[in-house]
Amino acid sequence: MLTFLKANAASLISSFFDYLVTIIAVQIFSINVVVASVGGNICGGVINFTLGRRWVFVARDENKVRQAGRYILVWIGYILLNSCGMYFLTKTNINYLVVKTVVSILVAFGYNYPLQKNFVFKTQSK
Repeated sequence: MLTFLKANAASLISSFFDYLVTIIAVQIFSINVVVASVGGNICGGVINFTLGRRWVFVARDENKVRQAGRYILVWIGYILLNSCGMYFLTKTNINYLVVKTVVSILVAFGYNYPLQKNFVFKTQSK
């Protein structure tokens, strides 16, 4: 349960930066919301990987390159799911931040957390 709570705290921190980049890209630079969301996902992903490796799953002993490779595989799926969700749901004229929040929550719980726990940061001792 502690790992789940730490993963959610790390997700909130990562999401803060994800949203910050997305909002700045859309509001200040007038970048398309889907493209801006991908940029935010990249920023949040780097932060999330670092927190997951060092604090959430304490998986620092494993080879960082292999772990990063697994993370990138999962992350590509995460970005694809988020981008598709953003693309289709922003067509409904719902505010892009509401759409991003709903999509992010669904993908985080249904896809990201299980794969990070059981694939990306799985250690031999578990």
